[in-house]
Amino acid sequence: MLRDITLGQYYRADSVIHRLDPRVKIVATFAFIISLFIVKNFIGYLIAGLFLAVCIRLSQVPPRFIFRGMKTIFFLLIITMVFNLFLTAGEPIFTFWKFQITKEGIKLAAMMGIRLVFLITGSSLMTLTTTPNNLTDGLESLLGPLKKVRVPVHEISMMMSIALRFIPILMEETDKIMKAQMARGADFESGSIINRAKNLVPLLVPLFISAFRRANDLAMAMEARCYRGGEGRTKMKPLIYKKRDFIAYLVIVLYLVLIVVMGRILFR
Repeated sequence: MLRDITLGQYYRADSVIHRLDPRVKIVATFAFIISLFIVKNFIGYLIAGLFLAVCIRLSQVPPRFIFRGMKTIFFLLIITMVFNLFLTAGEPIFTFWKFQITKEGIKLAAMMGIRLVFLITGSSLMTLTTTPNNLTDGLESLLGPLKKVRVPVHEISMMMSIALRFIPILMEETDKIMKAQMARGADFESGSIINRAKNLVPLLVPLFISAFRRANDLAMAMEARCYRGGEGRTKMKPLIYKKRDFIAYLVIVLYLVLIVVMGRILFR
């Protein structure tokens, strides 16, 4: 289950999406996330789904690899849909004891489920097609104007990139610790929720120790290489926009316009 987390991993391939400037992919991801909160109907989600499907196809990342990450949010997805299904007021369709399912609840639960799936898939696609170094450079470039108000842009970008990079590493470490403790008789799956939570304590202690050790090793490695932050640093591979990047920006704008127009036409 832990190995199914795809957020933070990088899938090596030579695709159009991989070759795009990281700034384009970051902007596209945020634009796609914003569009998911703009749409209020299934036609809009159909357009968003087609746009995401085309991006996945162009990225050459196997769909099963991307959607494998859905297993980790399955329970969150179910809880979100159940709450919207039973706690949304409207025209009742089915009543059971003190609970009732409404027509509006079914629609809202379906839309929230689709939104969550698209949100995780779109975010995973960005990290799968962008290396941590490129992601850091892209964030730093986009947040560059904040340097004028003395915001440590480089350090913030570096922390975000390291955090994303450490997600799969910590998940792999957690999987190893769980297997080692299960081989010694530990049980993480049976019993009540309280008992399973108590059984996780022996797992968290070595995991935190390992995380702090890795963080200390990383800090020592950066210090040994004379890392002193972003002030005055140059780039070995500076980011330069190319023709395909401007085309990608145009596609993003057209996608957002289509989402907004379709929303207004259907809700006149």
